[in-house]
Amino acid sequence: MSSLSFWSLVMDGGYIMIPLAIMLLVSIYIFIERCIALHRASKYDETFMKRIRDYIMEGDIDNAVNLCKRTDTPYSRLILKGVNRIGRPMNDVLVAIENTGNIEVANLGKGFTWLSTTAAGAPMLGFLGTVVGMIEAFFALANAGTSANITVLSSGIYQALVTTVGGLVVGIAALFAYNYLVSRVNRIMNSMESKTMEFMDLLNEPA
Repeated sequence: MSSLSFWSLVMDGGYIMIPLAIMLLVSIYIFIERCIALHRASKYDETFMKRIRDYIMEGDIDNAVNLCKRTDTPYSRLILKGVNRIGRPMNDVLVAIENTGNIEVANLGKGFTWLSTTAAGAPMLGFLGTVVGMIEAFFALANAGTSANITVLSSGIYQALVTTVGGLVVGIAALFAYNYLVSRVNRIMNSMESKTMEFMDLLNEPA
């Protein structure tokens, strides 16, 4: 009795499995690369804002700038932009920080478009392969004439359905990866907003 294997399923899926495999490999690469990048971006120094406060209160802007550069995280780059704008109107400082925040969020979300496109497109590509396979199966059945039997039809349908499975597997994997990464970015955004408000409150404190 023959048994199914993952590799045999992939090989039986036909040429549609090639773009699905490429989409899966690229999605895996993006997921791993973004996980590493987001892990670095989420590092938090609990003493950072206290030291920034001390430097600003002492008028030591240079050390505040150096601390932001050494910390090198999204929130430290936001604070760096604000520190460099000290002395300007508060609205200008806030706008500069918000613009930097938008850039940081865009950088954190690199590759997300590919994941969301794969999540939506891979199942559709799999269904396309199934439809094409069904057409080929019935075409073969029609050409078989009087020698047509269930084996001719079932083998074609089997190959056609494999692409549906492949498309769903790739799409589901990309969807879960996308949602997980988005949740990570949202947490980092919340941290950035918290640090921004803390910094603006610091600038509004009476001398």
